[in-house]
Amino acid sequence: MWKQILSKFPRKSHKSDRDSSRNPNLDPNVSSPGSGRANSANPAAKRASAAVFPASVVAGIEPLLAFKDVTNSEKMNLFISKLSLCCVVFDFTDPIKNIQEKELKRATLLELLDFVSQNPLKFSEPAVLASCKMCSINLFRVFPPNYRSSNTSAGEHDNDDEPTFDPAWSHLQIVYDFLLKFVTSSSLEAKVAKKYINNSFILKIIDLFDSEDPRERDCLKAILHRIYGKFMIHRPFIRNIVSNVFHRFVFETEKHNGIAELLEIFGSVITGFALPLKDEHRIFLWKALIPLHKPKSLGIYFQQLSYCVTQFIEKEPKLATTVVKGILKYWPITNSQKEVMFLGELEEILEIIDMAEFQEVMVPLFWRLRKCINSYHFQVAERALFLWNNDQFMKLVAHNRQVILPIVFPALEVNAQNHWNQAVLNLTVNVKKTLVEMDDALVSACISNYQKEQKTMDMAVEKRKEVWERLENAASVESIARNTAILVTH
Repeated sequence: MWKQILSKFPRKSHKSDRDSSRNPNLDPNVSSPGSGRANSANPAAKRASAAVFPASVVAGIEPLLAFKDVTNSEKMNLFISKLSLCCVVFDFTDPIKNIQEKELKRATLLELLDFVSQNPLKFSEPAVLASCKMCSINLFRVFPPNYRSSNTSAGEHDNDDEPTFDPAWSHLQIVYDFLLKFVTSSSLEAKVAKKYINNSFILKIIDLFDSEDPRERDCLKAILHRIYGKFMIHRPFIRNIVSNVFHRFVFETEKHNGIAELLEIFGSVITGFALPLKDEHRIFLWKALIPLHKPKSLGIYFQQLSYCVTQFIEKEPKLATTVVKGILKYWPITNSQKEVMFLGELEEILEIIDMAEFQEVMVPLFWRLRKCINSYHFQVAERALFLWNNDQFMKLVAHNRQVILPIVFPALEVNAQNHWNQAVLNLTVNVKKTLVEMDDALVSACISNYQKEQKTMDMAVEKRKEVWERLENAASVESIARNTAILVTH
């Protein structure tokens, strides 16, 4: 099939054939010193490469020539010719197929990368078009379905952490490096390139973030970041597409390999937001970032997500209440590891929150912390008690102790009496001592109220127990055969 497609390229000129016959023993990629043209390949290699690489002549330029062997006025045409040559894609699933041709293409890609790295004269529009076309043909592809996603047995999930590597990476890596150098090159004018590095091109770049190969995602991260920086006209589109990726991940699939990389890009993007923040950016925080706390795989990208959220609060402190409410909304009930992560993120937020915003959310926040302190999972209880070692946290508590201590102190009393973990018991005792030093009178009042509540609860338990005993006695006296209702008075 590819032979039929490639046969449409024009054949090599007779002059090139004559030149190649003069030096039959030289390597095709090495030119002799002082020669005006690139030396030709030996006849066997030439016949092999000609079957796959029919000569692609652009404006009379032979693509196998070296850039140093042509004049400056011809270099851009040679550049386009080599790009056309690299539009051939090989099958890497068979390692012994087209070995010479694969090496020839790799050498040509390296030449292109070196040429772009040297910041040549301004890229012409045909050169931009050819570059985008070559990158599109080599990079944009549909990933095979993940066979592990359809397996449910425990034994088949043992290798879930092992990524799938593309066998064509030896070529893909050079193409990615070429695209990065091309986008960042001072020779590329944004007003010319935006016609070809357009919404469709960017959308396919973002689709590639679902690759299982971490090397590929690292390359994509650098490229998309540079595109975002260079093409201001595409920034809203990129934000919208990434937001859609997050929505699909959270509410539909919960499967995507590139969430951490996309968040890492936006971590630096958010730092560049101008103040005051646009409504669009606030919506992105509430609609895209905060829901990312929901999926079970939060641990994979939690560090990047927490950084993005913190950047928003540092930009606009009033957003702290929005973030805390969102975290409480998605608080995990049965996932202890996620609870520990949430507590860590809350500590970072409370270190930079303003007093007014803190007072708005402190009641629901400390009711949640109360439950965490009483958690039977020792790591959750331990992490919640560690918050009291934070100086900024203690300043917030001290300033609002009349509201906070009556909420939290009963949980400390329960822990001190019957928690199973010794480390949690020790931390609980330390927190109680700290609170006594903070306000002894208030702590005494909290203890008194707690004891009254406990007596009331104990009385209710005893009363309920007596009711059940009377019910059981009455039921044992009445004849079962009569099938009559029994009235039990309190």
